[in-house]
Amino acid sequence: MVFTSSKQKNMGIFSLMQGIAMDLGTANTIIISNDKIVVDEPSVVALDRRTDKMIAVGEKAKLMYEKTHENIRTIRPLRDGVIADFTACEQMMRGFIKQVHTGRRLFSPSLRMVIGVPSGSTEVELRAVRDSAEHADGRDVYLIFEPMAAAVGIGLDVEAPEGNMIVDIGGGSTEIAVISLGGIVSNNSIRVAGDDLTADIQDYMNRQHNVKISERMAERIKINVGSALDDLGDESPEEYLVFGPNRITALPMQVSVCYQEIAHCLDKTIAKIENAVLSALENTPPELYADIVRNGIYLTGGGALLRGLNRRLSEKINIPFHVAEDPLHSVARGAGLALKNIERFSFLMR
Repeated sequence: MVFTSSKQKNMGIFSLMQGIAMDLGTANTIIISNDKIVVDEPSVVALDRRTDKMIAVGEKAKLMYEKTHENIRTIRPLRDGVIADFTACEQMMRGFIKQVHTGRRLFSPSLRMVIGVPSGSTEVELRAVRDSAEHADGRDVYLIFEPMAAAVGIGLDVEAPEGNMIVDIGGGSTEIAVISLGGIVSNNSIRVAGDDLTADIQDYMNRQHNVKISERMAERIKINVGSALDDLGDESPEEYLVFGPNRITALPMQVSVCYQEIAHCLDKTIAKIENAVLSALENTPPELYADIVRNGIYLTGGGALLRGLNRRLSEKINIPFHVAEDPLHSVARGAGLALKNIERFSFLMR
């Protein structure tokens, strides 16, 4: 949290500036305030079609997703890691920020914000994030590239003269970056990530089993039996029961799905991530490359939780891959640390 005096620190009611760090993700939005995760909810907002007024945000809006009638629309404002619906994103950010403020002060303080953004973002995309934050009451807005935030969040010394590689697999994009001396030396940002894995599962169930499933059901399959390898040994999950209508007859169906099937259907998308990592390594200077081979490569983001992914990447690239502790919150925690070190971290963008 950012204050200007010890008096303000003790009297939150009079503080003129509150600091929050935000990981504005395609799948989930995480907000850290006062060193604590205060919001960790799906990046979904429900709006009234007639008035465009917000009905629900986060988990409540996700419960409505794919279940609404004609007067309500549920929106995921971010696609492929960038803002696809500016108005909905602004409303969603306001809704989440309101949750941070609830019952805390007699008036809303000015907000200093640090927000994680994809490293492959264009100037236009960066401006869209900044504008959304400012419209949602952000007074002092800083941006940080997600791989840099993830590296800070998992405890790497990003300012050291040493190479570290981060692979951050989110919902909409995969960010791959080599970091040294407080900067990104080489990076590769691809719009292939968790949402594509979910779409692969939907398509596979449709083609292979003739069963029509929703995006949310595909997500549940990914969590329960998702795998990057068709041989997990002792870590094998039990088969998962899927319910849905037959796509031809519309009669109800019940299908049992095993992790080997899902590993097969996710193979092509995971291969794209492998190629992106190899491409980033090709552009890495030899001295930093040697550091990476010695230190290994760090996996963060929700995609890092896919069973067997670190093993598959290690076998393919011949460099050890380490799944970060608490990979879902790495970017948010890094943005939170950057918030406390705004004067020191030169890689923050205003």
